[in-house]
Amino acid sequence: MRNSHSLLLLTKPGTFFNCIQLNTMKKILFITCTVFTFHCQAQDGTVNELKKASQQTIKKDDKDTTIKTWKKGGNFALNLNQGSLSNWAAGGDKFSLSINSMLDLFAFYKKGKHSWDNSLGLAYGIVKTTSLGQRKASDRIDLLTKYGYALKPKLNLAGLFNLRSQFANGYGYAKNVLGVDSAYLTSKTFAPAFVLLSPGLDWRPKDNFSLFVSPVTARWVIVGDATLRPFYGVPLNKSALSEFGAFASANYHVSFQTNLDFKSKLDLFSNYKHNPQNIDVYWTNMLTAKITKYINFNLNVDIMYDDDTKNVDPKKGPAPQILQLMGIGFAYHFKN
Repeated sequence: MRNSHSLLLLTKPGTFFNCIQLNTMKKILFITCTVFTFHCQAQDGTVNELKKASQQTIKKDDKDTTIKTWKKGGNFALNLNQGSLSNWAAGGDKFSLSINSMLDLFAFYKKGKHSWDNSLGLAYGIVKTTSLGQRKASDRIDLLTKYGYALKPKLNLAGLFNLRSQFANGYGYAKNVLGVDSAYLTSKTFAPAFVLLSPGLDWRPKDNFSLFVSPVTARWVIVGDATLRPFYGVPLNKSALSEFGAFASANYHVSFQTNLDFKSKLDLFSNYKHNPQNIDVYWTNMLTAKITKYINFNLNVDIMYDDDTKNVDPKKGPAPQILQLMGIGFAYHFKN
């Protein structure tokens, strides 16, 4: 049988070679499938690795000490208080409403020996009652820019520019012959405006404290309305009073833990031209307590003294001006 079967294979032309070709094709197909499967698995692994890498978050290295050139930020606060009375035996105004808003922005630049500090403080508030009507509660514009060049690690040669003014008209109130409050104009938009230009030395012993001192400072008290000029010591025939003297400014900022913040700024100016012993004072203080992410408690106390500014009570002489605001309301913090 074997001989006959072998003979049969030999008698058919190409049968033996066909078997060899068939086996060869099977081997080639098997090798091709194996390589393709391995390639697909490797590719799937690469895709999975790329997918995992894309889902990872980048975490800053704790050892990275790169200093930002610009530091920017600020705070916005809006406090609202309302009250009403109806047949209230203890007495009081039937309706009262007060709104106070504050916006503080800063942008600090530092690179090498150069530094540039910029800050803008804005505040405006009104109070309205049934008996007194609507009155202004707060009004402030305070722009400061200061450039410094480092002489030593904690001492800069600096130049400072400061503008202080207000947004809206202000009024004083006095009783008339009938015992009713009578309003009279005491200020207008940018009247007065205090402009100060000062070269000096800026000492920074710590990051949260700085002291700027200048023996040569120019200051202008600008009042466009002639009727208001005598109230601020500006001559009637001039729109501005030019002053020259010494200036000092101290700034302090401290945070207690994470929910309590205190800022204080004290400016002192002595006019060489007129009564240099009578030093003008501008002192602002703000205490902020964070209650929740968007609710803050704010306490502001501003104190001003300028012997050239008349007292709101014509019968009295120059006296300190004091503004105190306290409230709880919405707050938002800006960060760069």
